[in-house]
Amino acid sequence: MTLQQLKYALEVASKGSMNEAAKDLFISQPRLSNAIKELEKEIKITIFIRTNRGVTITNEGSGFLGYARQVLQQFNMLEEKYLSKKPAKQHFCVSTQHYTFAANAFVELVKEFGASEYEFTLRESKTFEIIEDVKNLRSELGIIYLSNYNESVLLKLLKERDLTFSELFTAKPHVFISKRHPLAGKESINLEELDDYPCLSFEQGEYNSFYFSEEILSTRSVKKSIKVSDRAAIVNFMIGLDGYTISSGVFPKYLHGEDIIAVPLNVDALIRVGIMQHRDVTLSRLGEIYVEALESVAQEL
Repeated sequence: MTLQQLKYALEVASKGSMNEAAKDLFISQPRLSNAIKELEKEIKITIFIRTNRGVTITNEGSGFLGYARQVLQQFNMLEEKYLSKKPAKQHFCVSTQHYTFAANAFVELVKEFGASEYEFTLRESKTFEIIEDVKNLRSELGIIYLSNYNESVLLKLLKERDLTFSELFTAKPHVFISKRHPLAGKESINLEELDDYPCLSFEQGEYNSFYFSEEILSTRSVKKSIKVSDRAAIVNFMIGLDGYTISSGVFPKYLHGEDIIAVPLNVDALIRVGIMQHRDVTLSRLGEIYVEALESVAQEL
């Protein structure tokens, strides 16, 4: 087993495709495929299942890749400290539901890290894809929420994928609306008062069950519904259409100015926002910095 083989395996896991990984590694796809096969033969497990749509990681493969990532991180630190005059480019990736505080913490990560070279990725994605990103080690961390409505299903899914969930904070549901919305002056809002306004939510693709919804109370029937795929669109619809969405109430003003406000919703429910991590992966220093930034946000609530 060589460090190069470990690097190849982690690149395939990151890209989800032999072809894409081979391009980034500047080697041929057959050469990469053979290297992975030789590695699997040596360690006597199957790391990847090959399909027409790319590769998926086996349960045994997830555990192996977790250890491989730690080995390469330690090697890079040794190389940087004792062999290289130039620090190695650092890589870090987080997958998250569409939370502005996650972007806020990402800003703090970049500021604190401050190195001359890095490649950081913040993936705002669908709930099931976030879980798969962390399971397949494409992302070191994932950020999702749990509630009484989805907790049993999502925790079972996480357990099956060797993922853990650590709570960051608990919040009461809030309604996000434009500051010019007819309900903007109220101290709190009842669900029935929202009936005549468009309900905005993030689409979840083929996993569109309410268990994977980013919005609490997604099982309620609404007269007007608009599904979007990005945060900019949902903000525009709040302002232009008097639309609303229901979330945690954490909405840093510096990211969207004063145009959007959060009003408490009168319901008996709680939102538990937390961090997902692979059970077999030790947090990198960058992961620790990002978690500290998230915890700082939680302490301000």
